[in-house]
This record gives sequence, structure tokens and C-alpha cells, in this order.
Amino acid sequence: MSRWEPDAAGRLQRAALELFLERGYDDTTVAEITERAGLTKKTFFRHFADKREILFSGQEALSQLSVDAIAGAPGPVAPINMIAAALEAVEAVFTPEMRELARQRQSVIAGNSGLRERELLKRATFTAALGDALRGRGVADPIASLAAEVGGLAFRMTYARWIHPASQQDFADLAHQALEELGAATTALSPGNARPVRSANSFGSTHADERAAGSRPER
Repeated sequence: MSRWEPDAAGRLQRAALELFLERGYDDTTVAEITERAGLTKKTFFRHFADKREILFSGQEALSQLSVDAIAGAPGPVAPINMIAAALEAVEAVFTPEMRELARQRQSVIAGNSGLRERELLKRATFTAALGDALRGRGVADPIASLAAEVGGLAFRMTYARWIHPASQQDFADLAHQALEELGAATTALSPGNARPVRSANSFGSTHADERAAGSRPER
């Protein structure tokens, strides 16, 4: 019978983050992580494919929570309201207890170009999942794709604010604020609110014309 290892995944994650911050991601080995956690390499690979996945293992659950929230949103409902429901649902992952670990994780990712690329890919996958879920609810393109992009951007804004050292707000509250800001920005871009913009060339031509007019002799 195998030995029971309470919260093995959590212990490995905490040990890995400590080592990544102490020694750097590239200079930390799986053996060192398991030793710090007091577990075996066999246990490590039962939970994670490699040390990189310690930082990204929750992404699939995140996407699934969002997709389920969109699928379960009572209809008929506007696409942006389904996106709001999706962002509310992921608060189950981003609990107050997880905030400090998330801050440490982001610090590690920010210092490694390969991890940054991996995060960009994961975010693109999340956005694509939102779009597929909206299309599954009958939302046609380009509305589904646009709403998904707004949702992806709102998620990134919310996450960055949630892990900020001074932040104490819940993830869902920050998500609603981000969506409101993006909604206001979208409204500001509508034709009714647009102001004519003169290009650099038109400004140059105008100034040249004014100079030329000023240099003409009066009659």
C-alpha cells in the first residue's frame, strides 16, 4: 500500500516556488524540489509532467470553470454577461489564500523568457476556449470572437490587479471593474464619440500653407 501524502501537489508547488525564487527557475531541479517538499520523484511525476507544469497546472481547470459558466448562464443573455459569469466562476481558483502563491508564481514567470512565452500561449488558449463556449451558446462571429478577446483582456487586467502587493479585493469584484472599464473604452471608440484626427501630414500641410500665406505680400 502506498504511503498517504496529504496535499502532495500543494507541498511540491510551495517548495518549487521557494526554490525558484532562491536559486532561479533554470537552476532548480526536480530532485531539489522533492527533497525540499519531503516527497519522492515518483510522487512529483504523479502530479506534474515537469517542473514547468508546477507553474501552469491550474490552467485547464481555469478554462473548464469558465466554459461551464458560459454554458450554464441562464438565457437569453448578452455575450458580455456570459463573459462576466465566466470571470466570476474562476474566483473559485483565485481565493485569498492563493494570492501570495500567485504573486510568487508571477515573479518567477516574469524573470524567464521561456515561461513568459508559455504563459502567453496559455492565455491564448483560455481566450479561444471562451470564444468556443460562446459559439456553443449560439453567439455568431465576429461577436463571439470579440467578446472572447474582451474576456481575455479583462482576465489579464483582473489578475494583474489581484496579485498587486496592495490589493485586497476579491477577484470577482476586480473582474467586474475591468469589464466596466473596457465597456467604457469601447463606447468611447464608437463613431458617435469619435473626434476628427488630423494626420501628421495634414498638420504639416496646414502649417506650411500658413507659413506660405504669411510670406505673401499684402495687396
